[in-house]
Amino acid sequence: MNETKGTITSSITRDGDVMAAQNVLVEEVITPDSRTGYVVFSYQLPPERDMIFTSLLQLNVGWDTHLTNQFHETISLCRIIKGMRINAWYSSSITDSIPPQAHAYWIEAILPSPAIRVMTDRIAYVDLENQFLYTGNPNNAADQLRFIISNVTKILDTNQNPIPLELLRSGQMVRVEYGDFQTASIPPQTPAYLIQILTY
Repeated sequence: MNETKGTITSSITRDGDVMAAQNVLVEEVITPDSRTGYVVFSYQLPPERDMIFTSLLQLNVGWDTHLTNQFHETISLCRIIKGMRINAWYSSSITDSIPPQAHAYWIEAILPSPAIRVMTDRIAYVDLENQFLYTGNPNNAADQLRFIISNVTKILDTNQNPIPLELLRSGQMVRVEYGDFQTASIPPQTPAYLIQILTY
């Protein structure tokens, strides 16, 4: 089953007892605790006599359901909202209810790309235990930024070769690409997407 709408294409395929829905549209999300509940998505059936029919499927989300974004980072169910696109893998045992229901094994939400800011500053401190990088004045937290280092953060040396966080040192000049939002904490906190050493 394939759906084409402009440049957006959805598909439903089966591999043994597992169904896979790719790039389907979220119609409803219900969650009492941000972790369990259900997601209803829509997809188009193959056209018949030039008629296109849309069908719904409810994915029941339990504690054993993996919930991630497109970068495979764990998210809560409340991050998935109506109008969003998701990929999902679920049981081929589907009920005859309206809408049909199935147990979800994994739901991958296609979250919108964040706006990117760029700054250049010296490293104040590297927190390896908590995976943080601080820039700015090492003696004044109010004049610092705290960057969250995750599995999507790229760290490069002066020759643009990938390096681990452990090789970064206080006092190095770095260029940082980071999210266009910050917490209200002191220092403000935001995710880093790219860190490149400029000088030692």
